[in-house]
Amino acid sequence: MMASILATSWRRCACAPVVGRRGLRDARALAAERHDQTTHFGYRDVPQADKAKMVGEVFSRVADSYDLMNDVMSAGVHRVWKDHFVDGMGLPAINAASSTGVRVLDVAGGTGDITFRIADALAADGPSARARAEVTVFDINADMLRVGEQRAGARAQLQRPGAPALRWVQGDAETLPFDDSSFDVYSIAFGIRNVTDVPKALREARRVLRPGGRFVCLEFSQVQPRILRALYDEYSFRMIPALGALVANDRESYQYLVESIRKFPAQDAFARWIADAGFKAVSYTNLTFGAVAIHTGFKV
Repeated sequence: MMASILATSWRRCACAPVVGRRGLRDARALAAERHDQTTHFGYRDVPQADKAKMVGEVFSRVADSYDLMNDVMSAGVHRVWKDHFVDGMGLPAINAASSTGVRVLDVAGGTGDITFRIADALAADGPSARARAEVTVFDINADMLRVGEQRAGARAQLQRPGAPALRWVQGDAETLPFDDSSFDVYSIAFGIRNVTDVPKALREARRVLRPGGRFVCLEFSQVQPRILRALYDEYSFRMIPALGALVANDRESYQYLVESIRKFPAQDAFARWIADAGFKAVSYTNLTFGAVAIHTGFKV
């Protein structure tokens, strides 16, 4: 009942740590391109070359309290959103059809919150799966990955038969250190808005997906009824930074969080970005009146 109330959704069609030499060259070229360009960091305009470092500092500060703050800020509703997100991936069916085991890339997956749900969904097949699945947890921030690896070590479920193999890789979503057509599913939850060049990251997502592969993104979005949007803004700007100061001793990072949500494109606009990156059958599903949305697209 809780899930049906909080995750009631509707769908709209939007439109018909190893870095190789390639990754190093791409990173250098990217830095050169950004030397004189600007972007937003929350409501501030900053040099593009500085944003990744600034975002990294935010997540290094909040890494140890990140999951607790998610519970506090959303009153636990984020768990329903994430369950709905992973359930919609259809992972058991994809894995059952694969002779090599499904390969999932969980970008911005640092603390493992999505990865562990993915692992549980895949482990449901148990030893009957034809090949062992693999989940790559990918994050730009070493502190977030540290927390995730520590949590993984305490989860007995990851040791049972049928559990997928996990690997933890640090890197930039704009220059993924993976070969073309490497993954069946690309997952990113509450991370795409922190990327400096979102269209570039979307093109990279498509590059590393196999033909038929699925892009799935869970992200904060625009609340639809205007009266609710006004109430949501009031809560966000007044309460979330205050909760950050109280629980995590860090008001500034959670002020950035709220501002970054407001700067991110609304559902239709972001869906067009996904389509522009080359994905097909692009659509999105609103959860909790559009406070978050699940975006999907396919590589064909």
